[in-house]
Amino acid sequence: MCVPAPVPWGLNDTIMSNAMITATGSYIPTETVPNEYFSGRRFYDAHGALLQLSGTEIVEKFQEITAITERRYAAADLNTSDMAYMAAERTLEGVDKESLDYIIVCQNLGDVRGSVCDMVPTLAARVKHKLRIRNPYTVAYDVPFGCAGWLNGMIMADHYVKAGCAKRILVIGAETPSRLSDPYDRDSMIYADGAGAALVEATERNVGILSHVTRCDTFQEAYLLWLDKSYNPHSNGNRLFIKMHGHEIYRYALKTVPETVKQSLDKAGLTLDPVKKILMHQANQKMDEAILRRLFKLYGKEQIPEGIMPMTVSWLGNSWVATLPTMFDLLQRGKLENHRLHSGDIIVFVSMGAGMNVNSMIYRLP
Repeated sequence: MCVPAPVPWGLNDTIMSNAMITATGSYIPTETVPNEYFSGRRFYDAHGALLQLSGTEIVEKFQEITAITERRYAAADLNTSDMAYMAAERTLEGVDKESLDYIIVCQNLGDVRGSVCDMVPTLAARVKHKLRIRNPYTVAYDVPFGCAGWLNGMIMADHYVKAGCAKRILVIGAETPSRLSDPYDRDSMIYADGAGAALVEATERNVGILSHVTRCDTFQEAYLLWLDKSYNPHSNGNRLFIKMHGHEIYRYALKTVPETVKQSLDKAGLTLDPVKKILMHQANQKMDEAILRRLFKLYGKEQIPEGIMPMTVSWLGNSWVATLPTMFDLLQRGKLENHRLHSGDIIVFVSMGAGMNVNSMIYRLP
């Protein structure tokens, strides 16, 4: 049983039951890394064999598959917690920071220092410190949940609000996977850095988070993404890098993600018809488009509305937990061309990541 935060609610106050997003913010790193940056590299496969294609040919094939033309890397003097703090600052403009009940930072690698993942104290504690919050009842903790982490943090915030345990929660997604990417692995070109955040508040209005569904498949799929040595057999040292089974992840996502989205829509008593936007984790454009087609087929639909799924992966890359909150912040601020949000719109948030984890959240804009 949770105990509500020590806030002096009056006798006529009502513990509100709905959770809505009242502010967003993001930090997009300033260092742009185009695909040409990788053209001079030689790449190896998972067995340590040198790939015969040239770096240029591999980059061209990579772009054809993923649609990524560039990505963003954090400056050398910035850590994950720094980017999380900057996204938080932009989210909390005009907000009393001392009124926060929780700060949830969703991340998986901590502050990457050299080859070390520094997670103690939590990044959330570091963000709270940087925000100069004195309130000891602003509880700060981290959530490691793969690329699905930020959405899981949002789902946890919804539980806190509905249980009457919190009125105001800051949920941040921040990551620097570029610092643990193997330069000899083709998949390293996918990864990018960034941070995004959302302020979740309790409301009596019939808006905000309507439903959500989460699944964790750990029986066979638990190690589709992990840390391991470089693919280059001539590389010295025991430094670990991010590795993934891309083809298996693609098949897993294509099967589980549409089903999870449908379950969350069913839970909200909705179909696809009223959905205005589907915000999907930005991993690979072709994969996301295949998932979208499979989702519409579940409803017997062949025609997909134009512009229903915004994409940022082509210029921001895959910044893991930061992709969804960054995209939503850009949408909220009208910074994604040809995409606009309106009051009452139904939005689907969906993500998948190491675990393997998948989650989907249905949201009605205030």
